[in-house]
Amino acid sequence: MSGLCDSSRSTLIVIDLQERLMPAIHDGSEVIRRAKILAQAAKILAVPVIGTAQSAARLGPNVAEISAYLDQTLAKDSFNSCAAAEFLAALPDSRGELIVSGCEAHVCVLQTVLGLLRREYKVKLVADAVGSRRPFDKAVALDRAAAA
Repeated sequence: MSGLCDSSRSTLIVIDLQERLMPAIHDGSEVIRRAKILAQAAKILAVPVIGTAQSAARLGPNVAEISAYLDQTLAKDSFNSCAAAEFLAALPDSRGELIVSGCEAHVCVLQTVLGLLRREYKVKLVADAVGSRRPFDKAVALDRAAAA
């Protein structure tokens, strides 16, 4: 089985890169830069890009650098995006390979990845396009996701 993504079967998920959250994220500007590169590549390859926004009234909208590339942004109040029916409905049926980036790695990103895996999606978590406030939290999340 190939570890490569097939653009015709992929969707990019960008989780919670929000205005009031990103300044608190370790290397937040680098996470945004890397997520933007992913989103730009997705657009070139005609890969849908879905964003989420956790408690937007409190954390603000997604940062402008990312918002420009999102096909849609789904509001959520649960850490696991899969708990929102709108999120699951937004995932294209013919695109079972999901590429995931966002924040925070050990909370919303990890819970969403685990939720997607339980639903038998093929998930690729992009290590340099996720972040947490503390590097340790990100490292633990990446390890846990890899073991799932």
